[in-house]
Amino acid sequence: MSGLIYLIPIALFLGLLGLGAFLWAMRSGQFDDLDGAAERILFDDEDDDGHRT
Repeated sequence: MSGLIYLIPIALFLGLLGLGAFLWAMRSGQFDDLDGAAERILFDDEDDDGHRT
């Protein structure tokens, strides 16, 4: 039972750390274009000299 004294604050800290990381990712634009990477693989982009990028 005395282990809960240590585990509850650690769990709260890790939860707040995860929430902070999620909010940072939202503000920095990590989730702005979710379909872009999925659609980008469908198109074959080539440079002017014919080489793939």
